[in-house]
Amino acid sequence: MRFICHQKQLIQSISIVQKAVSSKTTLPILKGIYIEAINNTIKLIATDLEIGIEHITEANTYTEGSVVVDARLFSEIIKKLPSSEVEISLQDSNQLCIKCENSEFNILSYNPQDFPELPVVEENYSCEISQDLFKNMIRQTVFATSQDESRPVLTGALLEIEDGTLNMVALDGYRLALRRGKIQSHLDNKVIIPAKTLNEINRIANNEEEENINITLTKNHGLFIIGNTKLISRLLEGEFINYKQILPGEYRSKVKANTRDLLSSIERASLLAKEGKNNLVKFIVQDHSMIITSNSELGKVHEEIHVELEGEDIEIAFNSKYFIEALKIVEDDEIYLEFTTNLSPGILKPATSQNYTYLVLPVRLSAD
Repeated sequence: MRFICHQKQLIQSISIVQKAVSSKTTLPILKGIYIEAINNTIKLIATDLEIGIEHITEANTYTEGSVVVDARLFSEIIKKLPSSEVEISLQDSNQLCIKCENSEFNILSYNPQDFPELPVVEENYSCEISQDLFKNMIRQTVFATSQDESRPVLTGALLEIEDGTLNMVALDGYRLALRRGKIQSHLDNKVIIPAKTLNEINRIANNEEEENINITLTKNHGLFIIGNTKLISRLLEGEFINYKQILPGEYRSKVKANTRDLLSSIERASLLAKEGKNNLVKFIVQDHSMIITSNSELGKVHEEIHVELEGEDIEIAFNSKYFIEALKIVEDDEIYLEFTTNLSPGILKPATSQNYTYLVLPVRLSAD
């Protein structure tokens, strides 16, 4: 095997696949990147057996062949080389020779036949979605996935395709994020995709210029094609919570507020809330104002913003972290907050869109 590729192009390709390299494994081969030179292209593959990423880039290939090389070492070498053409060739003794201007490295390689093949996903039932929309859906939901490995299905997001609409849902037992988007698909499907996979798709999409992401979902795997990159992920097994039953159908109080004003006030109130046990901030809504308060051993904070209230006054408390994270990803200048009682979930929605719904459980207020 022998090929020549520019250093910048090579390092970009390595960075795309490197996140799939296994960091916790007893199998040395999984710490490597598979490289194959063929038809004036090179194919790079990495996998941790949960996620596999394959990327193809152009190169001048003089001798076809394949090799597996330690990902961390290979990446560090290529990063340190000059911005110039890099020649890579496999020697008889399983030594990989890397040459660039006045630099030359010879490093040990692994047998490519020992590298696990990526699962084959039949692309018969696929759909397309714009990169911008899919990245937006990930950004507005994935933060609400659970970090608790004891409930694996909640460490991923539900992808639900029905009637040309894609719903992405994440919940962790304390809050729920739902984002809807229109896609060109006549298929109905429902799968749970690990949060790690969605974060990788979001990262890869920043490197590719293609407008659409091609998605194929089977019983066990999801295939995402973005330009010259393929990501294959295992899906999470289990039954996702019926989120539609959790969403309230009515409210007693509806509040319209400026998104940035509310975010800034809660962030300031949370400076003291963080000193407490549960990041608690209290909302007191009446007439045209929302008072946001927080108490801790270090003191008290009082914030007040102008709002429009429809319905009953309400006094309710929340974990400030859950509100801050949601407000940061809302793109609208104004939002609606819907409340039923101070023990029922609160709902946050953008004022001009029906495509995003965020639900958060309140914290029980102790009697004064």
